[in-house]
Amino acid sequence: MASTNSFQGPKGTRDFYPDRMAVRRHIESAWRSASIDSGFSEIDGPMFEQLALYTVKSGPEIVSQLFSFRREGGEDDYALRPEFTPTLARMAAAKGKSLALPTKWFSIPSLFRAERPQRGRLREHVQWNLDVLGLDDSAADVEVISTALLALERLGLGPDQVKVRLSHRGSIAEVLIALGVSSERLQDAFVLLDRRDKLDESEFQRGVRELGLDETAVDRFDHAARLTRSLDEPLAEVAQTLGVPESTLGGLQEITNGLISAGVSDWCVVDTGIVRGLAYYTGTVFEIFDARGAERAIAGGGRYDGLVELFGGPHTPACGFGMGDVVLSLVLDELGLLGDGGGTELLPRPDVFLVATSDLGQAGLGSVLTTLRRSGFHARRSHKSTRNLGKLLSEASKVRARHAVILGDELTEGMVVLKDLEGGGQSTISLDSVTEHLGASSEGMHS
Repeated sequence: MASTNSFQGPKGTRDFYPDRMAVRRHIESAWRSASIDSGFSEIDGPMFEQLALYTVKSGPEIVSQLFSFRREGGEDDYALRPEFTPTLARMAAAKGKSLALPTKWFSIPSLFRAERPQRGRLREHVQWNLDVLGLDDSAADVEVISTALLALERLGLGPDQVKVRLSHRGSIAEVLIALGVSSERLQDAFVLLDRRDKLDESEFQRGVRELGLDETAVDRFDHAARLTRSLDEPLAEVAQTLGVPESTLGGLQEITNGLISAGVSDWCVVDTGIVRGLAYYTGTVFEIFDARGAERAIAGGGRYDGLVELFGGPHTPACGFGMGDVVLSLVLDELGLLGDGGGTELLPRPDVFLVATSDLGQAGLGSVLTTLRRSGFHARRSHKSTRNLGKLLSEASKVRARHAVILGDELTEGMVVLKDLEGGGQSTISLDSVTEHLGASSEGMHS
């Protein structure tokens, strides 16, 4: 009797069937190649950590957002990792002064958050993390941003589709103080700026007034929350708009100059409302968005010079970012960069598909398949019992095979038919020369 049990995947998670797995691997491949080509080394850590690793950074309120647990009979509390930065900081702290600096690391872990699932934000996702440890100048900030853009470019995106919204936490702190925000209320002001797009106008204005600003400063704070400029516009104009000395924007000017020199200025805009709400950011901050504004941030990051120290290591300047696969895959799909099949076109294409149209061909199919695979070809076969050549070739076309090898009566003379499924031609060749012909065809495609 068949079981009546019926199960669904956990809420906020995904099942990766072959087409969706192909999309994920496509994205991961761009992330990994951009990282390696930019000189970063791959790392990873455990999928769960001690719960305290997350509360020491984000406070006890984060516990409600985590999948935390204690083993039955145990005394230690653990949590599935919601982000990778604490693991990276712990790993760096464990090395102490033996860590060779600068260190350039990247990782592509699965992360988990016990939050209400919504578009672009799930309870489980894959995230690219890329960090530079040990450099305290803006060159490191420029490198991590440039590497992020390199991956996006390899995925088919350009400066018309995505924008880096850039700011500098130190510069904005100086602006806020010049406007009259006390040092004790700076973090409140940062949180307000960070939530600007999530609050209605009256709520935002009330929050600004609660900072103790006069009417003129309230207006300038509102300008700071919404001011954007291209990188080739002088920051002196930004300072004038905000009513502060140009010198307060020195940190922002430095990173802006670096991005212009790196040749990526057309991807970037200054956005003084970007501060990243997390308190551990200390300098450059940025978020990468779909230029249409249709989705939440694709990536976010910045400089966090005190984080390794927080986890028991030596003072280590650092900067980095995280880029999740959920929003990115939505953007790529909406822009038609995943093909018409939602990932089907990204599936691996067989170099050759074997079909048998005779008993002799069926008997020899296994050994030919083994030979081709040992020679480095992606080779598949039909498992259908039919000997109808049209049906067998239709199966080969459905998996987008480049060639078909037809094992028929010709095999009695050591011959097979090699059919080009892309160009349409075919020829009868010796069985022993199949790998040679396929190799020559492959070289022709890539020449």
